[in-house]
Amino acid sequence: MKDKNFTKSQITAMDERKRARLINSLSGFKSANLIGTQDKFGNNNLAIVSSVVHIGSSPPLLGFVSRPNTVDRHTLENVLQSGFFSINSVESDIARAAHQTSARYARVQSEFDETGLTPYFSERFPAPYVLESNLKIGLKLSEYIDITANNTCLIIGEVEEILIPDQFIQPDGYVDIESMEAVTISGLDSYHVTQRLYRLSYAKPNLSLHPLTLEGDPSSWAALKSETD
Repeated sequence: MKDKNFTKSQITAMDERKRARLINSLSGFKSANLIGTQDKFGNNNLAIVSSVVHIGSSPPLLGFVSRPNTVDRHTLENVLQSGFFSINSVESDIARAAHQTSARYARVQSEFDETGLTPYFSERFPAPYVLESNLKIGLKLSEYIDITANNTCLIIGEVEEILIPDQFIQPDGYVDIESMEAVTISGLDSYHVTQRLYRLSYAKPNLSLHPLTLEGDPSSWAALKSETD
């Protein structure tokens, strides 16, 4: 197989949309999530993102990358105004509706209304969740970081609450997102379901890895093979 060699000058000279598709594909599969916000007038906003990242567990922090609000960025503006946002999983049955939220709707148009998704509010959190999502995370704005390399920003939120059906949480705390049928994104517009290979033991020097059960208990390669045969 012969490699295709892209030089920096060739990448820079590419058609803008082709370059965006290429570079967005390089980082591999990314989680698909919907960011829910509300403006000061009570208008609900929803936007799909593929840039949610784990920042830390103590305190529990998640972040996502946003373009700056030099033009209308309803999600970013709402987060900065209200200080709250939700992160919601995208399952296979709502993937098309989730993708549609990337359309540039007017500020007064709610993506919930336009896509048929349902806003849901818990008693303890002010930003809208997506009722149809299995995993709902409420976050309070913790930090805003300018990324000067390309004039984007990293929004970091501290987890205030998590809503998830009990059946998807394993005894050791692992969230089985595959059983939720959560989808991933590659590039800008390709959606995928996943297939788990295995869970693995904590890696230590001079100690062989062994598989874990879905529940997080020690298992063996022979047992794993018998399950997949």
